Amino acid sequence: MNEKLLHSFPFRHRRAVAVAVIALAGAVGTSLAVTGGEALLKKPPVVKLDSTPVNRGGLEPASYANVAKAVSPSVVKIVTEIPGQTVSMQPGQGFGMDNPFFRQFFGGQLPEVRQAPEVGIGSGVIISSDGYIVTNNHVVKGADRVTVYLNDGRELHAKIIGRDPQTDLAVVKIDSKNLPAITFADSAKAEVGDRVLAIGNPFGIGETVTSGIISAKGRRPGLGLAYEDFLQTDAAINPGNSGGALVDIEGRLVGINTAILTRSGGFQGVGLAIPSDLVRTVVDSIVQYGKVVRGFLGVTIQKLTPSLADSFGLSDTTKGAIVTDVRPGGPAEKAGLKSGDVITEIDGKQVKDPSDISLSVAQMAPDSKVVMKVERNGKPMTIDAIVGKMPADYGNMMAQENGGGDNSSSLNNNDQGVLNGVAVADLDSATRRELNVPYRIHGAVITDVDPNSASARAGLKPGDIILEIDHHPVRNADDAVRLTQNATSKKTLVKLWSRGGIIYAVVDESHTPSS
Repeated sequence: MNEKLLHSFPFRHRRAVAVAVIALAGAVGTSLAVTGGEALLKKPPVVKLDSTPVNRGGLEPASYANVAKAVSPSVVKIVTEIPGQTVSMQPGQGFGMDNPFFRQFFGGQLPEVRQAPEVGIGSGVIISSDGYIVTNNHVVKGADRVTVYLNDGRELHAKIIGRDPQTDLAVVKIDSKNLPAITFADSAKAEVGDRVLAIGNPFGIGETVTSGIISAKGRRPGLGLAYEDFLQTDAAINPGNSGGALVDIEGRLVGINTAILTRSGGFQGVGLAIPSDLVRTVVDSIVQYGKVVRGFLGVTIQKLTPSLADSFGLSDTTKGAIVTDVRPGGPAEKAGLKSGDVITEIDGKQVKDPSDISLSVAQMAPDSKVVMKVERNGKPMTIDAIVGKMPADYGNMMAQENGGGDNSSSLNNNDQGVLNGVAVADLDSATRRELNVPYRIHGAVITDVDPNSASARAGLKPGDIILEIDHHPVRNADDAVRLTQNATSKKTLVKLWSRGGIIYAVVDESHTPSS
């Protein structure tokens, strides 16, 4: 049975309507990063940071009451109001609306009515004494009214300063001074097994404290966010906890409670929190610029598998990410990075998978220097790059590269046998438009794949474009046939344009599936 991913969404309801947990749906929007000339709106909030590791010695205390008392004033309840939608009245609704006499006053049509506002309840954490509060984006998304309830009983209107759908973080501000701001911990120094407390307002019943440990770090469960690097905890997190605090035993913020992984819809021991280091980076940018300004290299990267590592002549298959594409004119190309390079370290930190690179670069300031250790053709080298700014219209720029157009046509019938169970054809202009292939992409289009072949097991699909075979460029179908006919190995490294991105795949004909 597949696991079901749920955000611990704010407790939402319409007037006189029961409340339900809502599952996370769809992908996040485009990046909020911008291309330059950002106006500095405000200085970043003055947050308290204590980067010393938590004390892991001695006996565990019998109670964490002192920690809870110290931190609770920094955690707030957030109530949001989303305007109701305007919908057409249905037959049978409203007095007399089924009577033509009354309907004549509405042009013979049923009138439109506005639904009651949707109210949501979540949590937030005070991060500065002058009123900045961090919460989850999904807590305040779409709200036209945000009210913050402080631990001392005060109720204050809040303004949304900025939201970041890419990380599911948001910042709101209340007009108050001398507030009890939380102290941030260095989440990089947190370790699996550290005791933590989760503080929030589950189901809107009031501030609640639960305890557990950090069960894992660097979780990327696929919630649809562009940047995922969650702390996992078994401290209970429920609807209404979203945006609340995950603190260590010294009362320092290590994460913002965000989601749960569940099959039942309720908490089953797997809670997810955004680490405090990422929170600080996003908050600083939102407060300074009203949006998130992210670093940008201009590369597409892919996870390194043992079969790919073998094809690239790498001895260590446990670390690194393959560069599959380098954006023309981007920072990576200017620094000399090439497609096929394997990045093993970035600024002294080992790269385990592509997310390590995207997370690191995204948190870097534009114009800063990044040092990468790379293996090219089996040889180690070091590449220094100057980080750029991720374009605000990066998604649109990628779309403009594509052939576009509404013309459709059948694929070229000049199919030729290639690889194992694959038929290919030249990539003509009609096929380019049909498949929406960028103009800079050239190769042979796959028209058919035998579902029982090694190529199918490697993930090749009709519509993929073969760009390279064993590091040799493919410009047309004849190139693909010639290169595979001359191959002597049972393993073939194929570079593909597939469904909007460039990837590598290894077609291994030395093994047949067991019956």
